[in-house]
Amino acid sequence: MFKIAVAGTGYVGLVTGVCFAEVGHRVICVDIDENKINMMKKGISPIYEPGLEELMRKNYAAGRINFTTDYVSAYRDADVIFIGVGTPEKPDGSADLTYIAIVARQVAETIEKDCLVVVKSTVPVGTNDKVEQFIHDFLPRCGESYTGNGAGFGKKIRVEVASNPEFLAQGSAVHDMLHAKRIVIGTESKWAEERLRKIYEPFNIPIVSVSRRSAEMIKYAANNFLALKISYINDIANLCELVGADIEDVAKGMGFDDRIGSKFLKAGIGYGGSCFPKDTKALEYLARQHGYSLRTVRAAIDVNTDQKTILYRKASRRLITFNGLKVAILGLTFKPGTDDLREAPSLDNIPLLLEQGAEILAYDPVGINNCKRKYPEGKSGRGTIKYVENIEDALREANVCFIFTEWEEIKAVKPEKYKQLMRTPLVYDGRNIYSVKEMRDAGVEYYSIGRI
Repeated sequence: MFKIAVAGTGYVGLVTGVCFAEVGHRVICVDIDENKINMMKKGISPIYEPGLEELMRKNYAAGRINFTTDYVSAYRDADVIFIGVGTPEKPDGSADLTYIAIVARQVAETIEKDCLVVVKSTVPVGTNDKVEQFIHDFLPRCGESYTGNGAGFGKKIRVEVASNPEFLAQGSAVHDMLHAKRIVIGTESKWAEERLRKIYEPFNIPIVSVSRRSAEMIKYAANNFLALKISYINDIANLCELVGADIEDVAKGMGFDDRIGSKFLKAGIGYGGSCFPKDTKALEYLARQHGYSLRTVRAAIDVNTDQKTILYRKASRRLITFNGLKVAILGLTFKPGTDDLREAPSLDNIPLLLEQGAEILAYDPVGINNCKRKYPEGKSGRGTIKYVENIEDALREANVCFIFTEWEEIKAVKPEKYKQLMRTPLVYDGRNIYSVKEMRDAGVEYYSIGRI
């Protein structure tokens, strides 16, 4: 088993570290936030991810995983260092590699033995080449490592960089890593390839071994294809409404074709989260930098941007104004099973409603605290926002309801409840949770995506 250091304890880094510990490796996770480190040592996960906290506690108690802010002690004698820090989107759509560079320099100035550095963060094609060069630039005396005992400079250290993109879906990340369909590794030497193969051997999962640049492109190509699929079905759904077809019937008929498949064909109000929005923009930016136009990806971005506020526009045509109306919002996160609000449709609609003077009553089983950081409770612009602990309090006396996330708690609400609790049973469902017939039979004026 290997000594593994993991830089970053977000969705990628923490899940990676915990799962490596689960299969027997000795892992130390590094983060600059001392509060997060202390939380994890107490058995509290800083992120909401089903199954993660339990595995974290189990492996911490067994001594297979630890947490620290001291990167020097973590990287110094690690066999492998995984980089799982954020690569946020810049205003121009490109990826911000600042955190990658910081870790790369720390690694170069710290390691004392041969080491494989593995980038799990999603980075533009060619980044790992630069990371390897950057590390070599900062190794003491162009690749010679100081022994630290006063004996001067010792033998050269072998440092290589590999690409190992993650394919984790928030809400199922632990399962996705432990039971992945494939593991993609990108290396430039047999030494790096064999080391990564041995690290992943306990997982017993097929390994796709390619060059570094191909591995980087696999990640972007896969995520962009799924984003394209979502935007395509949403585009078709919008046309279905105009011509009198039902998108669920259409998607069902398409899904039987194994060349298409049924996954990611559920119409709604668009994709969000930390991956698809960022990765589509980053790939489109990369293409432009090389003088090429990725027209399909550009179209997916445009469709998704419009789709996020399609319910608001529908409701605006139905109502004179939102001013003074009680608006129930059910679901704040970009998907169920996570507390992540990044690029969530709720964040596109809340400011529009507040500008119109709406009195928002918002419910989400885990995302409220994160939403409060963006929209504190109370008056905001012409409107107000209040967060409630249950669905009933959100719906009571509401004039209109928007459903933005398909949490099980929301799906469990019976159609009759909307009629019973709301002042005006007017519901805009962005996730097609309910049967159109059942909602209308219950006396609810109901609008969804791609169905009439």
